[in-house]
Amino acid sequence: MPPETSRAEQLEIARGIALRLLDARSRSEAELRDRLALRGIPEDVSGELTERFREVGLLDDAAFAEALTQTRVQVDRHGLTRIRAELRRRGVGEDVAAEALSRVGQEEELEAARAFAQRRARTLAGLDSRVARRRLAGALGRRGFGGAVVSSVVNEVLGEMDPDTDDMPL
Repeated sequence: MPPETSRAEQLEIARGIALRLLDARSRSEAELRDRLALRGIPEDVSGELTERFREVGLLDDAAFAEALTQTRVQVDRHGLTRIRAELRRRGVGEDVAAEALSRVGQEEELEAARAFAQRRARTLAGLDSRVARRRLAGALGRRGFGGAVVSSVVNEVLGEMDPDTDDMPL
Protein backbone atom coordinates (compact mmCIF):
# COMPACT_ATOMS: atom_id res chain seq x y z
CA MET A 1 0.00 0.00 0.00
CA PRO A 2 1.51 3.40 -0.95
CA PRO A 3 2.84 5.35 2.08
CA GLU A 4 0.87 8.48 1.15
CA THR A 5 -2.44 6.64 1.58
CA SER A 6 -4.41 8.13 4.47
CA ARG A 7 -5.59 6.02 7.40
CA ALA A 8 -9.21 6.35 6.28
CA GLU A 9 -8.30 5.19 2.77
CA GLN A 10 -6.31 2.28 4.18
CA LEU A 11 -9.27 1.23 6.29
CA GLU A 12 -11.64 1.49 3.33
CA ILE A 13 -9.35 -0.58 1.10
CA ALA A 14 -8.91 -3.17 3.85
CA ARG A 15 -12.66 -3.24 4.46
CA GLY A 16 -13.34 -3.95 0.78
CA ILE A 17 -10.77 -6.75 0.69
CA ALA A 18 -12.06 -8.27 3.92
CA LEU A 19 -15.69 -8.19 2.81
CA ARG A 20 -14.80 -9.92 -0.47
CA LEU A 21 -12.84 -12.57 1.43
CA LEU A 22 -15.69 -13.16 3.87
CA ASP A 23 -18.20 -13.23 1.02
CA ALA A 24 -16.29 -16.13 -0.55
CA ARG A 25 -16.31 -18.19 2.67
CA SER A 26 -16.26 -17.74 6.42
CA ARG A 27 -12.84 -17.32 7.98
CA SER A 28 -11.25 -17.19 11.38
CA GLU A 29 -9.89 -13.91 12.63
CA ALA A 30 -6.32 -15.14 12.16
CA GLU A 31 -7.02 -16.21 8.58
CA LEU A 32 -8.47 -12.81 7.74
CA ARG A 33 -5.50 -10.99 9.27
CA ASP A 34 -3.08 -13.21 7.34
CA ARG A 35 -4.87 -12.60 4.06
CA LEU A 36 -4.95 -8.85 4.67
CA ALA A 37 -1.21 -8.91 5.42
CA LEU A 38 -0.59 -10.71 2.13
CA ARG A 39 -2.43 -7.89 0.37
CA GLY A 40 -0.13 -5.30 1.98
CA ILE A 41 -2.52 -4.02 4.65
CA PRO A 42 -0.60 -2.71 7.69
CA GLU A 43 -1.05 -4.74 10.88
CA ASP A 44 -2.56 -1.85 12.84
CA VAL A 45 -5.17 -1.29 10.13
CA SER A 46 -6.10 -4.99 9.94
CA GLY A 47 -6.26 -5.11 13.74
CA GLU A 48 -8.66 -2.19 13.89
CA LEU A 49 -10.76 -3.66 11.09
CA THR A 50 -10.98 -7.15 12.61
CA GLU A 51 -11.92 -5.63 15.96
CA ARG A 52 -14.74 -3.69 14.30
CA PHE A 53 -15.87 -6.78 12.37
CA ARG A 54 -15.92 -8.74 15.64
CA GLU A 55 -18.10 -6.04 17.26
CA VAL A 56 -20.68 -6.13 14.49
CA GLY A 57 -20.68 -9.93 14.27
CA LEU A 58 -18.93 -10.44 10.94
CA LEU A 59 -16.07 -12.28 12.66
CA ASP A 60 -16.73 -14.84 15.37
CA ASP A 61 -14.15 -17.57 15.91
CA ALA A 62 -16.51 -19.57 18.14
CA ALA A 63 -19.25 -19.65 15.50
CA PHE A 64 -16.67 -20.36 12.80
CA ALA A 65 -15.24 -23.30 14.79
CA GLU A 66 -18.71 -24.68 15.51
CA ALA A 67 -19.79 -24.50 11.85
CA LEU A 68 -16.54 -26.00 10.56
CA THR A 69 -16.70 -28.82 13.12
CA GLN A 70 -20.27 -29.73 12.25
CA THR A 71 -19.54 -29.65 8.51
CA ARG A 72 -16.45 -31.80 8.85
CA VAL A 73 -18.24 -34.40 10.98
CA GLN A 74 -21.57 -34.55 9.16
CA VAL A 75 -20.58 -33.89 5.55
CA ASP A 76 -16.88 -34.71 5.17
CA ARG A 77 -16.89 -37.54 7.76
CA HIS A 78 -13.73 -36.46 9.59
CA GLY A 79 -12.71 -37.43 13.09
CA LEU A 80 -12.08 -35.04 15.95
CA THR A 81 -8.28 -35.28 15.75
CA ARG A 82 -8.24 -34.10 12.15
CA ILE A 83 -10.77 -31.35 12.85
CA ARG A 84 -8.72 -30.11 15.83
CA ALA A 85 -5.63 -29.91 13.58
CA GLU A 86 -7.56 -27.98 10.93
CA LEU A 87 -8.89 -25.50 13.47
CA ARG A 88 -5.36 -25.00 14.82
CA ARG A 89 -4.04 -24.50 11.26
CA ARG A 90 -6.74 -21.87 10.68
CA GLY A 91 -5.67 -19.95 13.77
CA VAL A 92 -8.58 -20.78 16.06
CA GLY A 93 -7.59 -20.69 19.73
CA GLU A 94 -7.27 -23.97 21.62
CA ASP A 95 -10.07 -23.11 24.07
CA VAL A 96 -12.47 -22.15 21.26
CA ALA A 97 -11.60 -25.31 19.32
CA ALA A 98 -12.06 -27.51 22.40
CA GLU A 99 -15.48 -26.00 23.04
CA ALA A 100 -16.62 -26.64 19.45
CA LEU A 101 -15.26 -30.19 19.49
CA SER A 102 -16.90 -30.94 22.84
CA ARG A 103 -20.30 -30.46 21.21
CA VAL A 104 -19.75 -33.48 18.97
CA GLY A 105 -21.23 -36.50 20.69
CA GLN A 106 -19.56 -39.88 20.76
CA GLU A 107 -22.42 -41.39 18.78
CA GLU A 108 -22.17 -38.61 16.18
CA GLU A 109 -18.46 -39.33 15.69
CA LEU A 110 -19.16 -43.08 15.47
CA GLU A 111 -21.86 -42.44 12.87
CA ALA A 112 -19.46 -40.34 10.77
CA ALA A 113 -16.82 -43.08 10.94
CA ARG A 114 -19.41 -45.75 10.14
CA ALA A 115 -20.73 -43.85 7.09
CA PHE A 116 -17.21 -43.36 5.73
CA ALA A 117 -16.23 -46.98 6.44
CA GLN A 118 -19.31 -48.39 4.73
CA ARG A 119 -18.57 -46.38 1.61
CA ARG A 120 -14.88 -47.33 1.68
CA ALA A 121 -15.59 -51.02 2.38
CA ARG A 122 -17.18 -51.37 -1.06
CA THR A 123 -13.79 -50.64 -2.64
CA LEU A 124 -12.15 -53.28 -0.45
CA ALA A 125 -14.43 -56.14 -1.50
CA GLY A 126 -12.47 -59.08 -2.83
CA LEU A 127 -9.33 -58.34 -0.82
CA ASP A 128 -7.97 -60.67 1.80
CA SER A 129 -9.75 -59.86 5.07
CA ARG A 130 -6.47 -58.89 6.79
CA VAL A 131 -5.58 -56.50 4.00
CA ALA A 132 -9.10 -55.01 3.95
CA ARG A 133 -9.07 -54.50 7.73
CA ARG A 134 -5.63 -52.88 7.64
CA ARG A 135 -6.56 -50.55 4.79
CA LEU A 136 -9.88 -49.55 6.34
CA ALA A 137 -8.24 -48.93 9.71
CA GLY A 138 -5.57 -46.79 8.02
CA ALA A 139 -8.15 -44.78 6.11
CA LEU A 140 -10.15 -44.12 9.27
CA GLY A 141 -7.01 -43.15 11.18
CA ARG A 142 -6.00 -40.68 8.47
CA ARG A 143 -9.45 -39.12 8.75
CA GLY A 144 -8.74 -38.38 12.38
CA PHE A 145 -10.70 -41.06 14.20
CA GLY A 146 -9.25 -42.44 17.43
CA GLY A 147 -8.22 -46.05 17.98
CA ALA A 148 -11.37 -47.11 19.85
CA VAL A 149 -13.61 -45.70 17.12
CA VAL A 150 -11.49 -47.27 14.36
CA SER A 151 -11.49 -50.68 16.01
CA SER A 152 -15.21 -50.63 16.69
CA VAL A 153 -16.16 -49.48 13.20
CA VAL A 154 -13.80 -51.85 11.38
CA ASN A 155 -15.24 -54.78 13.34
CA GLU A 156 -18.78 -53.62 12.67
CA VAL A 157 -18.35 -52.92 8.96
CA LEU A 158 -16.10 -55.82 8.02
CA GLY A 159 -17.51 -58.24 10.57
CA GLU A 160 -15.74 -59.93 13.42
CA MET A 161 -12.32 -61.35 12.70
CA ASP A 162 -12.08 -64.69 10.93
CA PRO A 163 -11.62 -67.62 13.30
CA ASP A 164 -8.13 -68.35 11.95
CA THR A 165 -7.00 -64.74 12.48
CA ASP A 166 -8.44 -63.93 15.90
CA ASP A 167 -4.97 -63.46 17.36
CA MET A 168 -4.27 -60.89 14.68
CA PRO A 169 -4.47 -57.25 15.89
CA LEU A 170 -5.72 -54.45 13.68
